[in-house]
Amino acid sequence: MPKSKRDKKISLTKTAKKGLESKQKLIEELRKCVDTYRNLFIFSVANMRNSKLKDIRTAWKHSRFFFGKNKVMMIALGKGETDEYKDNLHKVSKYLRGEVGVLFTNKTKDEVQEYFSHFKEMDYARAGNQAQMDVTLDEGPQEQFPHSMEPQLRQLGLPTALKKGVVTLIKDYDVCKEGDTLTPEQARILKLFGIEMAEFKVQIKCMWNSETGEFENIAGEEDCTQDNEEEDVE
Repeated sequence: MPKSKRDKKISLTKTAKKGLESKQKLIEELRKCVDTYRNLFIFSVANMRNSKLKDIRTAWKHSRFFFGKNKVMMIALGKGETDEYKDNLHKVSKYLRGEVGVLFTNKTKDEVQEYFSHFKEMDYARAGNQAQMDVTLDEGPQEQFPHSMEPQLRQLGLPTALKKGVVTLIKDYDVCKEGDTLTPEQARILKLFGIEMAEFKVQIKCMWNSETGEFENIAGEEDCTQDNEEEDVE
């Protein structure tokens, strides 16, 4: 009797090897960038959106961005003075925690700060975000919605009904208060009503110059020495 394909055992050796090769390739790419570009910046992202980061990459094609794989990037740059790739890079590694990325560029500090200080875009908040303001929906017809959506709106907790085929709020409804941690239902309601309150923005935290080996703490924060879990973003 032939064996079922479902019973086929898969060796994890190749998978582990592929993952190791991927990490080694990233380390090599990072060190090549250290040797190629004049400046290295660490930046943090508030309200991360891959689409917004893609826009930045497109605008800065002359530079290189790395985002995610913080622990691997720390290995590439060096965790301490004894294993750092170049002088003072271990100081940069201390900032590779949380939602941060690495920018390699030949642009100056002023040019980088000028661009990122103005790159701020609004987007819809997600569940878990904090409400930035009070939002109340006024009673009355909601003609932007087709009548077929009324059950969905009611399921989200909205006091709706169909009146002459028009979706109608039968009374005022408080969606959220400033400072609330948004639930999935609240976030969905805000999006349905076109209310954006999540600001995507980038903050430059520190820089390192390849010509002088000098490190500068731009954000004015204390050294990030606490151990945080790595956050990988595709």
